[in-house]
Formats: sequence, structure tokens, C-alpha cells
Amino acid sequence: MATWARWLPLMAAMLLQAGCVYVGDLGDGNAYRQDFHSTHPLDPGGRVSVESFNGSIEVAGWEQNSVEVNGTKSASSRSALDEIKIDVSAAAGSVHIRAIRPPERFRNMGVHFSIRVPRQTLLELVSSSNGRIEVDDLEGNARLQTSNGAIRILRVKGDVEAQTSNGGVEAEGLSGGANLHTSNGSIRAETSGGSFEAVTSNGSIVARLSDPATTWPVRARSSNGRIELTFEARQLPEVRASTNNSSILVRLPASANARVRAHTSHSTVSSEFDELRNESGRRHSELDGTIGRGGPLIDLETNNGSIRIAKL
Repeated sequence: MATWARWLPLMAAMLLQAGCVYVGDLGDGNAYRQDFHSTHPLDPGGRVSVESFNGSIEVAGWEQNSVEVNGTKSASSRSALDEIKIDVSAAAGSVHIRAIRPPERFRNMGVHFSIRVPRQTLLELVSSSNGRIEVDDLEGNARLQTSNGAIRILRVKGDVEAQTSNGGVEAEGLSGGANLHTSNGSIRAETSGGSFEAVTSNGSIVARLSDPATTWPVRARSSNGRIELTFEARQLPEVRASTNNSSILVRLPASANARVRAHTSHSTVSSEFDELRNESGRRHSELDGTIGRGGPLIDLETNNGSIRIAKL
């Protein structure tokens, strides 16, 4: 045992010089790692796409007119590590980044990307599997897709489409439309302007919407998860929210004008708006009436859960 202890530092140094370090059990089975880096010119307003596997992708805006690609590829053996290829295709107005997986290997390898792009960039598609995606400080539309990983959207000015499974979706400081889908995960969002759609299963939806677009309905749909929508707007859009086995809470400005239709089973519907509460002569599990002068329809439905309409 003492002999092996004396040799371990020398073996680690030899592996480090070779560019691959065996670090023991990392939990994901990938013991060999190698960093990569490249920089590519791109003017503001250009397009960027990223395609990876078994790893996270982080994209952040900066003031440079270039795309900086940093990352780490990992595998359970050195031969498998060498077979992972990083391909960057740069042309006028676009940069396409791909991590290419060997065709006959499907496990025990992956790639992590950390990328900086001009702040005004269109993200055509950022795609991974078994890894999270994070986008921060951009001015442009973005399409994000992964599986078995969360998606986080921070300080983005543009329309965002985000889809994952077995992971949550979080959007904070989003100015634009949001189309957020997941399964077995929650959705949390703070948005201003644009349309809003959130769909999940086995997870909650909590959203604060400031001046959402009135040309499209706000849609929120879940199963086995609560829905909580807060509207900070002088004019409300149409709202459609539904879930099962959980509750719905909608907060509206005191000066709101809308028509409300709410239905549940095995629970109650309640309202803090006097005119709405008094107008309904139906049983406690249903409510149909108007707030203020009336207006767009707020349609709420659940089973085995309560519905509450509250004032801000």
C-alpha cells in the first residue's frame, strides 16, 4: 500500500501532461476530460445554433462581436474521449456549433458548453439531452430544447420557446413571448409583454405577467400541479387555465374588467371581487359572472381542487 501511495502523485502528473486526468468516480462514469476553446467573428443580429448531448449548455451575451466557445468533453475512456468531435461552422451572419457523438457509442460520454455571443443574437436552436440549458442577457428570439434537465432563461428580450422533460423551466426578466413546456417539472416565470403559454404535468405553474399581449390568450395547463397566475396589466388578455387534483389562484388588478367562468369538482370557487361573487347564483363549485365592465374571458377549470380569484 505504501508503494502505491508513493507512485500516485507521479501517475497523476503524467496523465495531466497527456491532457486527460483520471479523477476517480465522478458519479457519471466519465473519468477522462478534455477542455476546448475557439473564437469566431459574428456581428450583432447574427444567428447561433448549438447541438450537444449528455451535458449542459450555457449561453450568455457580451459586448464583443464574436462567439467564444468554451467547453469540456468527457468520457469513461481515453479512446472514447478522442472519438468525440467538436465541429464549429462559421459563415457570414451565423455560427453553428455541434458536439458529434461516435455512432456506436451511446453512454458514458458527454459535452458541456459555455458560450458567449453578441448580446443581439438569434438563437436558432440550442439543443441537448440529459443536461440543463441556461441563457442569460440576450436581445433576440431563442428556441431551447433538452431532456432530463432544467431550462433557465434570464434577462432575455425576445420571444422564447423552451421545451424539456423531467426538469423545470424558469424564466426571469423575460421581455417577449414565452412558450414553455415540460413534463414532470414545474414552471416559474416573470415576463413582460408578448404572449404566454405554459404546459406541464406533475408540476406547478407560477407566473407573474406584466402587460401581456392581448392579441393571444394566456394559456396554462397542468396535471397534478397547482396554477398561480398574477396579472399586472391595465388591459387583460383572454385567459385559459386548467389542472387536475390541485388548485388555481388568479390575481387581478382591482380595476380589472373581465368575464369569469370557473368550475371545479369536490371543492369550491371563491372571489374577492364583490360584484362577481354576488352575481353568481350557482353552487359553490361554479362561478360565472363579470368583473367591472366585463371584457375578455377568464376560463378556469380543475378537479379535486379549489379556485380562487383575488385582488392585487
